Amino acid sequence: MSDIFLRELERADLARLNAWRADRELVKLLGGSFRHVGTEIDNRWFDSYLTSRTQNVRLAICRRSDREMVGVVYLLQIDWINRSAEFSIQIGDASARGHGFGEAATRLALQHAFDDLNLRRVSLTVLATNERAAALYRKVGFEPEGRLREAALKEGKYIDVVPMAILAPERTRNQ
Repeated sequence: MSDIFLRELERADLARLNAWRADRELVKLLGGSFRHVGTEIDNRWFDSYLTSRTQNVRLAICRRSDREMVGVVYLLQIDWINRSAEFSIQIGDASARGHGFGEAATRLALQHAFDDLNLRRVSLTVLATNERAAALYRKVGFEPEGRLREAALKEGKYIDVVPMAILAPERTRNQ
C-alpha cells in the first residue's frame, strides 16, 4: 500500500504552495524562473483553475500517516481530441524528498491519466541538470524526445531542457 494518496487541490493549500514558490532551492529544480508571488495572485490562480478544471487536474500529494500535503502533481492542458496532457510534479516539503513519494505520486497520476481520463499520451519537460528527476521519469516509462538547447534561464545561466513522454501502452511495462 502506498504511503501517499492524491486529492484535488483546495484553497486551504495555497499558503503552503506559496511558501514552496518562495523556496529558491526548490525552484532551481523546476523549469520556471523564480518569481515573488503574493497571496492575492495565488487566489486568482486558484480561481482560474476552478474555471478550467476540464483541461487541468491539480492534485495534492498527501502522506497517509498524517494527511499532510507534501507536494503537488498536475495534468495540464488536457487535449481531449488528441488525448494528451502535460505532466508536472513538485515535492515541496523538503523532509518528504528522497522517500519515494515522487515516484508513487507519478505512478498514481499516470494511472489516473490513462485509466480514468482515457488519455493516450502524457508529456513533460525536465531540466537537463535535474538528473534525479529525469531518472525517475525514465524509471516509470517516460522516454526522452530530444533536447531544447539553452531553453531555461536558471540563476543567470541558460540550461538545456529535455522533453519526455509516455504513451498509455508503455505504462504497463514499467509498473
